[in-house]
Amino acid sequence: MRFRHPDGSTVHLAYCTNVHPAETLDGVLTQLRDHCEPVRRRLGRDRLGIGLWLARDAATALVTDPSALRGLRAELDRRGLEVVTLNGFPYQGFGAEEVKYRVYRPDWADPERLDHTTSLARVLARLLPDDVTEGTISTLPLAWRTAYDDTRAARSRTALRTLAERLDAVAELTGRSIRIGLEPEPGCTVETTADAIGPLTDIGHDRIGICVDTCHLATSFEDPHTALDALTRAGVPVVKSQLSAALHAAHPHLPEVRAALAAFDEPRFLHQTRTPTAAGLRGTDDLGEALRGDALPDASPWRAHFHVPLHAAPAAPLTSTLPVLRAALAHLVGGPHPLTRHLEVETYTWQALPPELRPTTRAQLADGIAAELALVRDLLTDLGLKELP
Repeated sequence: MRFRHPDGSTVHLAYCTNVHPAETLDGVLTQLRDHCEPVRRRLGRDRLGIGLWLARDAATALVTDPSALRGLRAELDRRGLEVVTLNGFPYQGFGAEEVKYRVYRPDWADPERLDHTTSLARVLARLLPDDVTEGTISTLPLAWRTAYDDTRAARSRTALRTLAERLDAVAELTGRSIRIGLEPEPGCTVETTADAIGPLTDIGHDRIGICVDTCHLATSFEDPHTALDALTRAGVPVVKSQLSAALHAAHPHLPEVRAALAAFDEPRFLHQTRTPTAAGLRGTDDLGEALRGDALPDASPWRAHFHVPLHAAPAAPLTSTLPVLRAALAHLVGGPHPLTRHLEVETYTWQALPPELRPTTRAQLADGIAAELALVRDLLTDLGLKELP
């Protein structure tokens, strides 16, 4: 979906396909038919943006076989779909029964991460619509915090500088500018937007910036205006933003609130949980850990890294951090010029919701994704953007 900003620039809105498990190119093509095109039809649009997640095997197939890449581009066109952004955070196995900590491997200290991201950039440059010259890719924020020492930090910096050189080469070869955004996430080396400023200014390249995920921003109790203003002052580009909402519990000391939270403690994904205290932010790596005994103080609200559907907040006594998303979006695109032109709804946890809230058919999932996109569309038009055909 495309929108015209009051300054005349085009803002792109997509939804991320990591909600649909696929490790191979054939799986990606099936996604387009079974999921993405039905979502487009529900929205009544001739064209729908999707943020592709390409696992390692799919990316390798595309970068090594020009005919396969041409075939994917043709299939996108045939189904009324377009790609300006990729999710390069998960490497493989994102549809496994248990993902948890594995999603952070390989990290930026490992050569596989550089090679994979380079492949994604080369693929994206060929997938961009004919009238679009800039693509974006989100990636993990360097590494999970444990076992990340000075040696691995130096390797990560070197890898990102090498990536920047390769992105320059892609631009020279194709005429398409591909930019990469580190995506701060609780528990990682770069947990907050503030944590990103140092490494990104150290790299000092305009093709390497930040991806602001509004669920992660909220989970870390970051104020959107303060965070985004700090990035602007530091000259750190917001490459893209993932629009998502976290799980919010206002009164975690109450037994009924604990019981409601326990329904979201599931075995597939990591749900980092945070709470503000007088001594600073406290947290656990997962929601189940927070719920056990007194692992986490409960005098203040808790927020958990659980991407809840944007249009359907959990039932009381829980809610979502949709207000944080609204505030961030207003700052990102509500000013005289957009801070970013690539927006992506990323609710990958539909099948991890409590059983009574999960979609049981492809049609129900498509309905839900379309409803999320419709909500964001309304938020954008309320901010003065005009939806384009």
